[in-house]
Amino acid sequence: MLAVEGLGVTYGGLRALDVVALEVAEGEFVTIVGPNGAGKTTLLKAISGAVPTEAGRIVYRGLDLARLRPSERAALGIAHVPEGRRVFPSLTVLENLELGSYRRAARAGRAQALAAVIEMFPILKERRGQLAGSLSGGEQQMLALGRGLMAQPDLLLLDEPSQGLGPRIVELIFETIERIRRERRLTILLVEQRVVEALELCDRGYVLETGRVVLAGARDALLADTRVQRAYLGA
Repeated sequence: MLAVEGLGVTYGGLRALDVVALEVAEGEFVTIVGPNGAGKTTLLKAISGAVPTEAGRIVYRGLDLARLRPSERAALGIAHVPEGRRVFPSLTVLENLELGSYRRAARAGRAQALAAVIEMFPILKERRGQLAGSLSGGEQQMLALGRGLMAQPDLLLLDEPSQGLGPRIVELIFETIERIRRERRLTILLVEQRVVEALELCDRGYVLETGRVVLAGARDALLADTRVQRAYLGA
């Protein structure tokens, strides 16, 4: 479904991504882990079109995304739930959700998608008329996830969904991501610093360090890898 080939991205003269390659098959759950500054967020932004690339290719269902604007990539079925939630604070919860279904393919099923999101996150029903900026951090993350699902995507890009949240909310968010995967069979590419939780959810994973892929493999192989255990699991 998605193939990243020799990707290079530079920020202010610094190489953020250097010859990065990865693949995500249809229906697969792939996780990218690594330390702060490794380039994980940049990678998702490059896929969704939020940052320009200077080398390599990003191919989605056989189509090179290089010349496509972010809105055109979204129209193809790529939904990006960004780091830091990025809800529209001056709009209501309901307005934020409705904005998620702006792509043409999602408009016809807006009511059904909204009902499904509300069922998944009941608190959003209670808060539907409330300004998004007044929500707690956990509620905003639920809203960001719900808005992404309103697009009825084929590929869901999730960037640090646990960032800045308390342990109970983090557990709920990861349970919800697992439920989304199980019930919808969505293709998911997750960037996350909570390595254990992220790898336990996925089919395969990549370890990114200083802009390069340094390890790749199936979930169990990465969890058992001594380099991963020493660097990220405290073993």
